[in-house]
Order: sequence, then structure tokens, then C-alpha cells
Amino acid sequence: MYISKIFIYNNIIIMKDIVVGMGEALWDVLPDGKKIGGAPANFAYHVSQFGLDSCVVSAVGGDTLGKEIIDNLTSKGVNHHIAEVPYPTGTVQVEIDQAGIPQYEIKENVAWDNIPYTASLKALAENTRAVCFGSLAQRNIVSRETIHSFLDAMPKNDENLVVFDVNLRQGFYSKEILCASMKRCNILKINDEELVAVSRMFGYPGIDLQDKCWILLGKYNLKMLILTCGINGSYVFTPGHVSYQPTPKVEVADTVGAGDSFTAAFIASILKGKSVAEAHTLAVQTSAFVCTKNGAMPILPAELTE
Repeated sequence: MYISKIFIYNNIIIMKDIVVGMGEALWDVLPDGKKIGGAPANFAYHVSQFGLDSCVVSAVGGDTLGKEIIDNLTSKGVNHHIAEVPYPTGTVQVEIDQAGIPQYEIKENVAWDNIPYTASLKALAENTRAVCFGSLAQRNIVSRETIHSFLDAMPKNDENLVVFDVNLRQGFYSKEILCASMKRCNILKINDEELVAVSRMFGYPGIDLQDKCWILLGKYNLKMLILTCGINGSYVFTPGHVSYQPTPKVEVADTVGAGDSFTAAFIASILKGKSVAEAHTLAVQTSAFVCTKNGAMPILPAELTE
């Protein structure tokens, strides 16, 4: 069963140039209650706030939590292509430390581990302009193969953006998953802690962070590499150039979803024809705003989205 606001007729999608967030859709169970989460849903929601057609691709169970995810996305005006599968809807227990940094306990063998690849999903891929995916949703072979099939079905041209937002969580990744994902993407997003872990895994631990980024940019023939370093700012590497932006000082409520909003603002700006520097500036401002709010999906102010 598919629940979707995108009109599909004979496996032909009417909407074009869609921006897709693909992978986990779940409930973040926070100290003050549950909030819809998962990087793909966060990403697609924020992309839609910048006026682009976006879509969440995931799976939920035939349970109350799954229905609530569908209802929540619908209420936020987010398009979704979500399978109903015979597994429980995903949940994550989130504890926020004193600095506002989330710690995650992610339930296993849930619906988003089992996203099926279907004719309608292939049709969506063929009409996708940009996609963002991560490592977490690839921990199970079913969703991993679906993600790979989706990426392989996308139009092959220089304009399309394939974003691998590494998003390392607990032990749910391997060198093979990371390597295959970096080969398929043309934009890599990674934070400083993830870069250290990936560099150790790939065998170049002894050089500084920027050198590691230049190596990855060249090795995987990337258009861009985005490195976020928390309070120490962020970088966007492109062949022969690097953009740096300091992190604005704000009063942090929590950082849940801040990285996803950064990616969404950056990709939306690039798709609208903005320069890397302009896109980077907006991404930093958007992420800082999200940090001042509880949860991953606050409504962005007009000065950011217009």
C-alpha cells in the first residue's frame, strides 16, 4: 500500500524535478514528548519551505505510529511516497545533554529498514532532480538495495544532485556501505567527528581535516564536499576552492535536525541558481535558527525562505 500526494498514473509521475529525502521516517521520542523525525523527512520538509517540490521516501508499519507519521507529514504539506510494510514504525529514544546535543537509541528491524523498490518508486526516481540519503537507512539490505536502485534509476546528467549525508549513528555503518555511497553521490556532507571516523576506516588518519576533505573530493570525483564543525564553523569544498562560514552564536534549545536544515537550505539554494558562497551563508543561518527551537521541523521565518 502506498500513501502519496504525488499523482502517479500508469507509473508515470506528473510532477517533475522533485527533491527527495530517502530513508528513515520515524518518531523521535524526546523528554517532552514525541516529534516526527528522521533525516530524510527533516530534509524534505525544509526543502519545501524554500518553495521547491519535495518528497519523503520511506516506510511505516500498519500501526498507530505509522498513521500518525502520514497525518503529520500531510499536515505540514510534505509530499510522501511511503510504503506500509509488516514491521513496526520506527522510533528513536532521544536524550538531550546539557549542551543541547542529542544522544540516540535507535530501534532495529523496523519499517524503514524494509523500504520496497516498486514501479512507482522507479518512476519517482526518473523524475528526481536531487536526492539526499544517508548511511543509517542502509543498515538493512532491503532498504540499502532500494536506495541503490533508486539512485541508479535517476537521470544521468551533470545538473542532478545526489547528496550523501553520512549521518553515522551508533554502529549502523560499514566501510562497504560508506564506500558504495560515496561512489554514487556527487555531494558529500559530513561533520568533523564523522570525518575522523571515516578517515580512520579508510586509512588516512594522520593529516588535518581540510587535507582529508581534499582527498575525498578528488578520490570520489565530487562536485562538493560539505564539512560541518559545530561551533567551529563549516566549509564547502569544490574543486580548487573552499568556502568557510563561522557558526553564529545563538541560544541553543537543541540541535536535533539542524544538520538536515543546513543541507536542505544549501541544496535548495544551489537548485535556485545561487552561488556556493550564497548557498553556504543561507545554510548556516537556517541551521542556527533551527538550533534555537525545540525539535527538527520549526517553521522558518520569511527572511530565510524568500
